[in-house]
Amino acid sequence: MLTPQAAPAQTPGSLEAPAAEVVTVSGTLRDANGKPLELAVVGVEGQPGGANTTAAGTFSLSVRVPPLGQAVVLVVRRLGYLSLRVPLKLPADATKPLSLIMRLDTKALGGVRVTARAEQGNSREQVSITRIDPRAAKEIPSPFGDFNAILKTLPGVASNNELSSTYNVRGGNYDENLVYVNGFEVYRPFLVTAAQQEGLSFINPDLVQQVEFSAGGWQPKYGDKLASVLSIEYKTPRKFAASLTGSLVGGAAHAEARSANGRVSYLAGVRYKNAQYVLSSLKQAQGGYNPTFYDAQAFVTIGLGPKDDLQRTTLGLLGVVAHNDYRFSPQTGQATFSTGLNQFTRVFIGYAGRERMQFDTYQSGLSLKHDFSSRLQMEVLGSALVSREFEFRDVEAAYTFAEINRDPNSPDFNQAVRQRDIGSQFKHSRNFLKAQIYTAETRGRWTPGGEHTVRWGAKIGREKIDDTLDEYSFADSADFVPDARRLRLRTDLGLTSTRSQGFVQDTWSLDTLRTLTYGVRAHYWTTNGQLVISPRVQYSQISRRHPNRSFKAAVGVYYQPPFYRELRDQQTIQLGVQRAYLNPELRAQRSYHFIVGKEISFQQYGRPFRFSAEAYYKYLTDVVPYDVDNVRLRYFAKNNARAYAAGFDARLSGEFVKGAESWFSLGVLTTRENVDGDSSSSYNADGRLISRQAKGFIRRPQDQRLNVGIFFQDHMPNNPSVRGYVNLVVGTGLPFSPPNQPDLRGTNALVATYRRVDLGFSKVVGLKNANAVKAHFYSFESLWLGLEILNVLAANNVAGYSYLQDVNGVTYSVPSYLSQRVVNLRLIARF
Repeated sequence: MLTPQAAPAQTPGSLEAPAAEVVTVSGTLRDANGKPLELAVVGVEGQPGGANTTAAGTFSLSVRVPPLGQAVVLVVRRLGYLSLRVPLKLPADATKPLSLIMRLDTKALGGVRVTARAEQGNSREQVSITRIDPRAAKEIPSPFGDFNAILKTLPGVASNNELSSTYNVRGGNYDENLVYVNGFEVYRPFLVTAAQQEGLSFINPDLVQQVEFSAGGWQPKYGDKLASVLSIEYKTPRKFAASLTGSLVGGAAHAEARSANGRVSYLAGVRYKNAQYVLSSLKQAQGGYNPTFYDAQAFVTIGLGPKDDLQRTTLGLLGVVAHNDYRFSPQTGQATFSTGLNQFTRVFIGYAGRERMQFDTYQSGLSLKHDFSSRLQMEVLGSALVSREFEFRDVEAAYTFAEINRDPNSPDFNQAVRQRDIGSQFKHSRNFLKAQIYTAETRGRWTPGGEHTVRWGAKIGREKIDDTLDEYSFADSADFVPDARRLRLRTDLGLTSTRSQGFVQDTWSLDTLRTLTYGVRAHYWTTNGQLVISPRVQYSQISRRHPNRSFKAAVGVYYQPPFYRELRDQQTIQLGVQRAYLNPELRAQRSYHFIVGKEISFQQYGRPFRFSAEAYYKYLTDVVPYDVDNVRLRYFAKNNARAYAAGFDARLSGEFVKGAESWFSLGVLTTRENVDGDSSSSYNADGRLISRQAKGFIRRPQDQRLNVGIFFQDHMPNNPSVRGYVNLVVGTGLPFSPPNQPDLRGTNALVATYRRVDLGFSKVVGLKNANAVKAHFYSFESLWLGLEILNVLAANNVAGYSYLQDVNGVTYSVPSYLSQRVVNLRLIARF
């Protein structure tokens, strides 16, 4: 209710204007089922201050009474619910109690749910934040139904390899991305060299409640990387549910439930993938593919609180097991490539030998949360990760080059007319790696009032890595192998270190329209003895005149202390054998983020739409340069470069077709680096060096100037259970760097545009009997049937290049193509 408060008395003869009358607004907030809603933010539009609702859903705040005739609007927000705007007449409504009801912000589309959840929660109050419904990954057409296929359609995100779950954000590489699940950091295998060897991404969309993605300028509560944050929250089941998924490349199953007394809930899922069907469409190499991947994930929540408040103290248990076994026995291959104006060469390859890579990952986590009050919450987390990996390879490739007949009037048009230059390559590997990472962490949240939310945390981790490398390779194109074409790498490396981290931040609601988040993060690593401090600030403002518009800005310092991969270099030669070494003096890379953006919500044709745009600039120092070979990153292990990334991202999402959300994304980027001592050379006709000059700023490996992502869905006008989907990704060419040719690094000598369109069609069959008195727990709810045409344009996208020499010592860049057009069938049963 509204209780008037006496205004301060005026001194006789005072010239000051009378103080505004102040009343106390109080009430109760509930959901549609009548249950109290805790920690909702309540405030008055245009006035400072505010309040949070208690565990009983009650709130109370002071409000200034405006001049006669002016309206007062009470605003209520809570994550996952539609915002409330309640007009009040003050002080006339002072005696009326407030009983408010919030409704869930959900969209159920007849068994198919595809919603970009950027509207939820505080996305309008954070920079570069996108919330995604993980179940969209179950419907979007992609080779393996991987969740990361959704990420690749977002602005600022690029991935030119549909066989890989890796992605690059605003000019960074995949090592610069943070991934969390329920607060636990997730790692990927270390030895993966090609996309064909990868399994699925960590995210199992059957288990996930919410996904939050930040492309830059994130808050101090997230860790120390340079490019992005992907934060995943698992479900807290309320009743039994399950699903089964099957396709030509694998399957999945999951189950979730809560105990009768509500104290224990669990969810578990298993996935299986065999990429043989897709990999058989590769042009570069044909042979016996047997790549298998499976994982099992489980999350159990136990309420330890009293019977009337089970969630006051909760214990969470996470367990993950992932196994990836890649086996390949190559037999034949061929590729056609341009060697000049209207000149094409075809290479024919015969193989002998086989490859086997195996990556096993075991991860566990424990979290204990306790609510000391509605204003103070604490959490303690512990995690352990063990990764065992090995890489075996014994493959010999014999190849011949042939010229291609380009005369369209010839009966042998586009056929090989003369074969020449027989050569061979041999590669041997026996590599082993074992990584162990253990962490302990504590976090807290304190809301002293409606204006401030303070968060803090401290984390300590222990890392131990054992790495054994034994590689041998040679190239032979003249019936003998000169020393220059031999390469032997042998080494045993080990690293044991400790990391300490901490942060503190405050989110200050200046009023219901303006929010300021500021804080600092610190990181110390024992290997290099470096302490880094990262201050970060975000500001957002909703337009008073146009509440559907918001403006955002962020500035901050972001460090990436090196991990094992950045430390390892391969430059030391001893007795003809190349040996890797670790550089313990390597410092953390540093990046300054500057971001401004605008977001507009509007109605068109009676349907909701949202447009967001951001401009950003990142300046990087102490950069560790690297080259990219397929999905392997080869670092220089030196802080000998500085770089920058600048660009513009835009996204338009909404119901272009009523009841079906789609989005269009655009990213424009340029990123360059200046490597100390890097120079280019000029030679005369005799091959003698004429001059050498500094290169200056050159293109970085992830310099993709333009990237377009589209996810569009449609349905039959009178039958929304029949749907069509389009997943389109187009990216301009990336610079590839041939090995041992530093003059070509960062140039446009080798670029390849990536373009891919996947189409999907689905039909949902409802199986639930609405007239049944009591359904069994195993009763089917719906059946989703899907047909997908992948790479419908049959585009010859390039994953990378192999470099082959002829008898004259000329090196040819032979492209390695990605998957061709394939058809996939999928089925999802929910019950």
